[in-house]
Amino acid sequence: MSDVPVIGVLALQGDVREHLAALAAAGADARPVRRRHELDAVDGLVIPGGESTTISKLVDIFELREPIDKRIAAGMPVYGSCAGMIMLATEVLDGRADQRGFDGIAMTVRRNAFGRQVDSFEASVEIAGVDGEPFHAVFIRAPWVERVGAGVEVLGRVSEGPAAGRVVAVRQGNLVATSFHPELTGDRRLHRYFVDLVRAA
Repeated sequence: MSDVPVIGVLALQGDVREHLAALAAAGADARPVRRRHELDAVDGLVIPGGESTTISKLVDIFELREPIDKRIAAGMPVYGSCAGMIMLATEVLDGRADQRGFDGIAMTVRRNAFGRQVDSFEASVEIAGVDGEPFHAVFIRAPWVERVGAGVEVLGRVSEGPAAGRVVAVRQGNLVATSFHPELTGDRRLHRYFVDLVRAA
């Protein structure tokens, strides 16, 4: 791999353009991924926010589930934000019965835990391993992590308000997930963190 890692954004649904722009600003060669050959060409993958049940269905329609499962098992770094966090979880509460993810991170995630769209909010979140002030985190119909299994590192919790203490950022090996949307702010530190993770992998 060159010093500029190739990082794909799963471009089936959700805030794809914002992640592509954030990754490029963080020093990656960022590309949309919709097909198997596009997945084969990347060093890491971002699963964006959107609608997790829709993404789950489209992953099957585009025949990407097995290839992504295999790449995750082989150690490919993946970052999931919001719906992407749900897609990486081994267990989802309040999801649909036919909803399937990638079972990457040993965690239980509650879908829409913070409420509906009208309950969207912003809060400060400190992220372990990311220097500087706390993140100004944007939560939109966001999940939270109810339980983590062995080997899962909690990177961040909500620090104030009614959701104080809730886990909203985790890492297990080369897999990272957040409840919030760093791509919707100008803060590129989390994308740089992921770019560095891909570079190291």
